[in-house]
Amino acid sequence: MPDCRLYLITPPALPAGFADTLATALDAGDVACLQLRLKGAAPDDVARAVEALMPVAQARDVAFILNDDAQLAARLGCDGAHLGQSDGDHAGARMLLDQRILGITCHASRHLAMRAGEMGADYVAFGAFFPTDTKPTEYEADLALLEWWSEVMEVPCVAIGGITAANCAPLVRAGADFLAVVGAVWGHPQGAAAGVRAMNTAIATA
Repeated sequence: MPDCRLYLITPPALPAGFADTLATALDAGDVACLQLRLKGAAPDDVARAVEALMPVAQARDVAFILNDDAQLAARLGCDGAHLGQSDGDHAGARMLLDQRILGITCHASRHLAMRAGEMGADYVAFGAFFPTDTKPTEYEADLALLEWWSEVMEVPCVAIGGITAANCAPLVRAGADFLAVVGAVWGHPQGAAAGVRAMNTAIATA
């Protein structure tokens, strides 16, 4: 396995037939995990999406991570949860998700990342590294943060924010363990499978 791997996040709204699109994308190359991120969706809608998509990911040994809600992730049997800084009690989530994955958004903050690592997070996420249309960019991270973290800490780090096959090489070289992408795959002009292949090629040749 490469030192850096692809971390795929679902589009903001799931189009019809997305489970089939997801299967095609995951079959196209190495993907470490899939994060279901449906901001503002009702819990029942999230549960239906988990029911449809989690088997697709898990059948391919891709970890299925739910965004924002550790309790729902635990109840639905997800492989883990990804929490922002305002998404509830991180320490409580760590206990709730015992033996499962807990990732925490740390923006561009060394302090937040160290606190997350000490609390037992399985990975920390830094960003945004580039402008992105997926969500408003409040924080801007730089390569020095990745370099410092990878040299000093054992906990893996995820780089996020506007990452594409064309711009990801410096992030890989700086020590990112995972690259989180949305548009680079789902918005690829040749389709999601081509997006996964392009990202894997870029990672391998960085």
